[in-house]
This record gives sequence, C-alpha cells and structure tokens, in this order.
Amino acid sequence: MYQTALITGASSGIGEAFARELAKQKYHLVLVARNTEKLNQIASELAKQYDISVHVITADLSQPHTASSIYQQTEERGIQVDFLINNAGFGTFGPFHTIDPKSDHDQVMVNVATLVDLVHLYLPAMVSRKQGQIINVASMAGFIPLPYMAVYGATKAFVISFSEALWSEYREYGIHILALCPGYTKTNFFQTANVDASVPKKGLRTPEQVVQSALTALKKGKDVVVDGKVNRSLWSLIKITPRKQITSLVKKTLAKEFK
Repeated sequence: MYQTALITGASSGIGEAFARELAKQKYHLVLVARNTEKLNQIASELAKQYDISVHVITADLSQPHTASSIYQQTEERGIQVDFLINNAGFGTFGPFHTIDPKSDHDQVMVNVATLVDLVHLYLPAMVSRKQGQIINVASMAGFIPLPYMAVYGATKAFVISFSEALWSEYREYGIHILALCPGYTKTNFFQTANVDASVPKKGLRTPEQVVQSALTALKKGKDVVVDGKVNRSLWSLIKITPRKQITSLVKKTLAKEFK
C-alpha cells in the first residue's frame, strides 16, 4: 500500500529534493508552496515518471489559518497523510532594528507557528493509527545565538526543542519524529536572506545529500540529525565552546556582509 507524504516548501531546494526522493520510493505526494507554476511542473514530472498521485496546494504559510486550509483540502480530497515534512522556512538578515517587523513576523509564522499548526492537525490521526513520520527542518543555526539573524536562529532553536520533545512523547506510539539540521546547503536560502560574503564558496552540501541524511536518521529512530561530517564536527565543537565566545565569532563572521 502506497503512503502519502506532505511536503511544505516543495518548489525548490531541500523540499524539492524530498519530493523527488520520496517519489522514487513510491510515495504519493502533496506538494505545498507559493509557486504554483513550479509545483505543477514538478507534480506533472513525478506523477508521469513514477506513476504516483501528486497533489498541489498553493499556500502562503505566513498567513494565519493557512495550516487549517491545507488540512481541509487534504481531507476533502480523501488524502491520508502518513509522512509530514515541515520544510518551508526563510530568514531575515541585518541589524535587528533595521529589519521590517512584518518580515520578522512572517518568518515566525512560517518557521514556527504554521509548522506547529500542521503537526497539531496531522498528528492525531497518526496516533490513532500508531504509525507516522514527521521531519521538521531546523538548522545548525538553532544551536547558537545568531547576531544579525536573531529571529531566524531563535525560530530554529524552537524547532529543535519542539521536535526533541515530541520525539520523546510519541515514539511509544510508533511515530518517528526528527529535527533535521542542515548547515550551508546549495539552495536559494542565502540569496533570499541577502547573505553572501560569509557563505563558503566550496564544500556546500547538496539538497539531495541533506535528504539522504534525514531519511537514514529517521529509519534509525534518531531525534536530531546534523547533516554532513564537517557540520557534525562543528556541532561537537560548539557543545564544548563557551556560548559567548561562539556568539562573538558568529557576529564577526556575519559582519562581513556590511563591508
């Protein structure tokens, strides 16, 4: 019996890579993002190539009640969501007082509020079935304070803590929950956040590599996975370095964007 995965932020980057990999594994898909044209293109390609059902839901996750609308549409179409991937997210960059408050509010809605809402909506049925999978895409940024990206770092810290707590609550129900923490990855995230100078030009992980790390960790029952050997080494270093020292180093690194 085929299962169905719902993926937010599915029109590009890690979300698109999840869609392509799960289609290959014969999951039916529900693809959610704002870019209808790109979603339809991906849906048509994957449905034809893998003989699966691919549904498209155009949605702006920064708006209130978007999660309820997504849930209602899946219910109306008779779709049972077995695998929820909360991938959508974005970051703002700059001295905090210069950032548009609406942009930061939208960021909290997308990265945190709508993510929580979707889990609230789809988790109860997973509990009833005693089966389900949830991946919440966090970031290496969630492990440290992030000067000049303060709200982004805080939202990802929330996602990690939230996911770890749910992992503990629901593993006895046969539900696997994972916080995925990528580092620098070849996506359009940094262009959207207007960050360039501090991004390494070599050694970036690909979305496909990130997805493989996530799916492997999920099968092993892990609660958190940091993608890539270099990032895992960095994470180990972060855990033994004084927090103020890490914050100071991050500030100096990101300050390059203003030069």
